[in-house]
Formats: sequence, C-alpha cells, structure tokens
Amino acid sequence: MAKSAFMKDLTPSSELAKVVGSKPLPRTEVVKKLWAYIKKNKLQDSKNKRNINADETLKAVFGKGTVNMFEMTKLVSKHLS
Repeated sequence: MAKSAFMKDLTPSSELAKVVGSKPLPRTEVVKKLWAYIKKNKLQDSKNKRNINADETLKAVFGKGTVNMFEMTKLVSKHLS
C-alpha cells in the first residue's frame, strides 16, 4: 500500500535535525517530536498556550522568537524536503 503524501518520509534541515534528529520522518512524527521538545523545555507560553517562545535552537527553525501553533507547521515545512 502506498503511503499518502502526508505520511511520506521527509528529511529535516540541519537546523530542524537538532530538535527531531536527522533521519527522514513523516510530517506527523516531526510535529510530535517538536511538541515533545517544546513541552520538555517549557517553551509554551504560560498565558497563551497557543504561542511558543522559541529557544535558540527553535529560533533557527522558526526565524523568530515567538510563533503560534498554526504558524509553526508552516514554518517547519520549509525545513523538510
């Protein structure tokens, strides 16, 4: 059975690899690992849970200090090929 485009393994950029590892992963796994990293490092904004306050590692991926969850997926897409 062919994998859907959504489940296709994608290779993370070197910046994103610092968070999710360098092995090709489906987009769903990348997002799951990102959230694990965000929670582990307490980067979710305490007042507005939809916002993520990026540390230096995530700033390299997002290109800025604060992003909301919806924006995050779009920004991360640029780091997958």
